[in-house]
Amino acid sequence: MNVTFLPIPVTIRNLGRAPVQLLGRYWLITNGHGRETEVQGEGVVGVQPRIAPGEEYQYTSGAVIETPLGTMQGHYEMIDENGDAFTIDIPVFRLAVPTLIH
Repeated sequence: MNVTFLPIPVTIRNLGRAPVQLLGRYWLITNGHGRETEVQGEGVVGVQPRIAPGEEYQYTSGAVIETPLGTMQGHYEMIDENGDAFTIDIPVFRLAVPTLIH
């Protein structure tokens, strides 16, 4: 079985009027055979960034996939300046091994 790590550049922009903090994330990775892998945890790449209004946070995520094609979706768990929790859904997007699309 070939296993490929796909780096995924991510930019999170705060389009609101108040600062927010990313506390956690959840990803559902589905390979081309329908096998699902769940990934969840605190923060992203070891940090729980605070993002001011109009600012952005960038990092590189990644997915391990055993097939040339797959999908990924999930959500971020956030809090606002008052400590109120909310979730930002990340719609499904395609994963493809780069050599497959060149």
